Amino acid sequence: MLKTVFVAPDPGRLRLRASARAVLGIGAAVAVSGAAGYSLTAVIACGLTALLALFTVADPTVRGQALTTALLPVAGFPVLALAATLHDSPRIRDAAFLAVVSAGVYARRWGPRGHALGIFAFMAFFMTQFLHTGQDRLPELFGAVTLSLTVTSAVRFGLWCYERRLPPPAAPAPPAPGRGLARTTTRQALQATVACAVALAIGQALSPDRWYWAVGTAWWIFVNTASRGETLVRGFRRVVGTVVGIAAGLLVAVPLDGALAPTAALVAVCVFGIFYTAAVSYSWMMFFVTVMAGLLYGLLGVLHPGLLLLRFEETAAGALGVALAVTVVLPVTTHAATNAWIGRALTCVHICTTTAARRLAGDEAADPGPPAAELEALLAKVRLSLAPLVHPLSPLRARKARARRVLALLDDCAREARGFAALAAGPGARLDAELAAACRRVEDAVEHAVHALAPLGAAHSGRAAATAAEPSRPPGAEGALAHLHRLERALAELPSPLRTAPRAPLAPV
Repeated sequence: MLKTVFVAPDPGRLRLRASARAVLGIGAAVAVSGAAGYSLTAVIACGLTALLALFTVADPTVRGQALTTALLPVAGFPVLALAATLHDSPRIRDAAFLAVVSAGVYARRWGPRGHALGIFAFMAFFMTQFLHTGQDRLPELFGAVTLSLTVTSAVRFGLWCYERRLPPPAAPAPPAPGRGLARTTTRQALQATVACAVALAIGQALSPDRWYWAVGTAWWIFVNTASRGETLVRGFRRVVGTVVGIAAGLLVAVPLDGALAPTAALVAVCVFGIFYTAAVSYSWMMFFVTVMAGLLYGLLGVLHPGLLLLRFEETAAGALGVALAVTVVLPVTTHAATNAWIGRALTCVHICTTTAARRLAGDEAADPGPPAAELEALLAKVRLSLAPLVHPLSPLRARKARARRVLALLDDCAREARGFAALAAGPGARLDAELAAACRRVEDAVEHAVHALAPLGAAHSGRAAATAAEPSRPPGAEGALAHLHRLERALAELPSPLRTAPRAPLAPV
C-alpha cells in the first residue's frame, strides 16, 4: 500500500500541486474566518467547506470549475436551512436526509457539475449533524460558508490556477446511459437510499448522537463506483482505512486533547494526505480522513477512546447497509459494467489508429492525440471496474486470471496505439500500401474483439484511409508497422479471455 501511494506515477506533479494548493486554500479560509471572529464551530464549517470545494469540483475546464463553485451555495444553503430547522424533529429529519441522499446521487447524471453539487448538498446536511447546528446558528454558518468559498476561489482561480496551462483532461462519459432503471445513476440513487436507510437505522441503534457517521459511510462508498463489485471493494477499503486511522487517532489525536498548534499542523498533514492519496488508494485516503475527524473532535472537546470505537462501529454499519443494498436492490454486475468499459476502450483503439492512418495519408487535420488521451482515461475506468476481480482477497481464481489477462492485453494495445499515433504525428511520415493493409487488419481485430463482448460493445464502422503504394519505404514506416503488428497480435488474443465462461479456467495462450 505504501508503494502504491508514494511510488505511483504523478505526471506533471498534478497530485502534488493539488495537495499543496488544498493545504494553502483550506489554511487560508480557516485563518481568515478565525480572524473575522467566527466561533470554533463556524471555523470548522469553513474548513470543511473549503475541503469540499477543492476536492469535489472537477469540471474539465477552469471556467466550468468556477461556475460550479459559484453554484455550491445554491445547492448547499437550502439543505443547511432544512437540516437546521429539522434538527429537533428526528423522524422528519431522517426522511429529509434520505431524500437529499436520493437527489444527490441522481444528480450525477448531469456530469461533474451534478456530481459536485450532489455531494455538497449531502455534506451540508451531514455538517449540521456533525456540528449539532440549530436554527440560531444559521446566519453564522451561511457567512462562514460564503467566506470559505470566496477565499478558496481566490486561491484556486487566482493565486495558483495551474490548470490554465494544461489541456482539458479526457473524461469519458459513462457508456450506454439508458433510460429509467437501466440508467446507472437511477439504480444507484435507489441503492444509496436503501443503504443509507439501513445505515441510519443501525447507526441510531448504536448511538442517538453520532448515527450520521453510518450514513456518511454509506454515501461515500457509492461515490465513483458503477457496479456491485466495485462498491463492495470500496466498502472493504473504507473499513480498512478507518481501522488503521482509529489506531493512529488513539496514538496521536487522543494525547493531544485539542491542543491548537499541533492539532492544526496535523490537520494540514491530513488534508495533504487526503488529496495526495485519493486518486491511488481509497484506504489511505480514509486513513487520513479518520485521523482528521479525530483531531477535529479533539478541538471540539469531545474526543475519547470510546468515541473512536463508536466511529468504527458506525463505519461497519454503513458498509453493511451498502453490501445489502448493492446485492438486493437492482444490482449492476461487475461483468456488465466491465464489458461496457472494455467495449469503449476497444472502440477508442480503433479511432486512434484510423486517425493516425489519416494523418499518415496526408490529412493534416487528423490529430491522434485526443483519442490517445481518451484511451488512457478509458483504461483507468476498466482497471477500476476490474478491481474487485483482481483484488488479492478475491476467491474467484479463474475470473481473477481472466481479468489480469484482459488488463495485460489492453495495456499492450494502448502502448502500441500510442506508439503508432506518435510516429504518425512526426515529421515526414506517410502511409504506404503495407501500412494501410495493417490498419485494416487492426480494424478487423478490433471488431472481432468487440463482438466477443456482444451485445454490450459496438464498433465504429469505416475503414482506415489508404493511399496508393509508394515506390520506397516512407520514413518511420518500419516502426509504425511494428506497432501495428504488435497491436494486431494483442487484439487477436483478447477474444479468448473475453468469451470464456465467467467461472471457467482461462484457456492457455
